[in-house]
Amino acid sequence: MSDAIIRPVEPRDKAAIAALWQALSDYHVELDGRMPVTTPGAAERYAERLIERRDDQFTRAFVAEVDGQVVGYILGAVIDLHPDLFEYVAAGFIADVYVDLAYRRQGIARELVTTINAWFADQGVRYTELQVAAENPGAIQFWRALRGREMMIRMRIPLDGA
Repeated sequence: MSDAIIRPVEPRDKAAIAALWQALSDYHVELDGRMPVTTPGAAERYAERLIERRDDQFTRAFVAEVDGQVVGYILGAVIDLHPDLFEYVAAGFIADVYVDLAYRRQGIARELVTTINAWFADQGVRYTELQVAAENPGAIQFWRALRGREMMIRMRIPLDGA
């Protein structure tokens, strides 16, 4: 267990969320140059959208705070596959989770995941899904340690002239 306090995101977290999301995006591009590069102002827009959705009944975001500083966050949503095509099963989807590099290996990401999964369970969700970058072995190992198992493999085919 870390010394982090896990709590719902608040408007005062906007700058910290923006910085963490930008670090997450930059990290993915460093790992794999095929990952999307952010546009100017994207981090601030992302943080604003996350804060705006904090009262959305299907979405939750939590931050990890250590000594008054936000050092990590997680964003999750309750989703449903096309109910007109598939039997209804509410699923949790973890859109993002990130912990500042200086605070890794302290159990903070695990606490964030545990918190969002508890919220999902309260919503009647039976399982959680997520995507993980193929070139991020540390994250793959983390998710496998939390009982994550591959279901689908996302692939990309470069087109000639693209």
